[in-house]
Amino acid sequence: MKFSKGAYFITGIDTDIGKSYAVAHLAQIAENEGFSVITQKFIQTGCDPSEVAEDIITHRQLMGRELFAEDIDHTTCPVIFRLPASPHLAAKEENTTVNTELIEQSTKILTSKFDVVLIEGAGGIMVPIEGDFLTIDYILAKKLPTVLVTSARLGSLNHTLLTLEQMRLKGVELIGVVYNLYGSDCEAITQDSNDYIERYIQKHFPKAWLTKMALKK
Repeated sequence: MKFSKGAYFITGIDTDIGKSYAVAHLAQIAENEGFSVITQKFIQTGCDPSEVAEDIITHRQLMGRELFAEDIDHTTCPVIFRLPASPHLAAKEENTTVNTELIEQSTKILTSKFDVVLIEGAGGIMVPIEGDFLTIDYILAKKLPTVLVTSARLGSLNHTLLTLEQMRLKGVELIGVVYNLYGSDCEAITQDSNDYIERYIQKHFPKAWLTKMALKK
């Protein structure tokens, strides 16, 4: 895998699939390629809005870095809600809506300061942001190259193929798939799912890469 300058969106087939770990790992890869890198959290739920976003803290710990000034002033995650739920519901509980313009502005600020910005999504691509506007709609509107994080655990192949198929139908630019080996307890399932996903992306996303990583959630 190789990066170029710009912003990338990292999504997953589900919540707790390893996105934060994948983001930190990809950040280290981009840094090793000589880029200045920072991570961003798309929308954080289940956190105190006055604090630095939980997933941003996880990114920095895994990267072995102190918090950036952009973390402390919330540029890397300007939208935080207290309720640990889908963004549309978390916002509703606070009698507000998700400010996607604020998210986009933060990305622009970060891309003006860093070569590569890795944006971790909230859940999967079909997570609602507001009404019928879904995460995948934001990805498409902002033309963000996307990495999908999937898993070797039983049942994940179905979710992976559903996500990839929706990406294909909608025209998302998939640049890579991270296959998370953490929690794998059956070599036959792990290998077969890997081979199936590899065949699928070779057919439908021939420019995308597939890599295995032993990531925690």
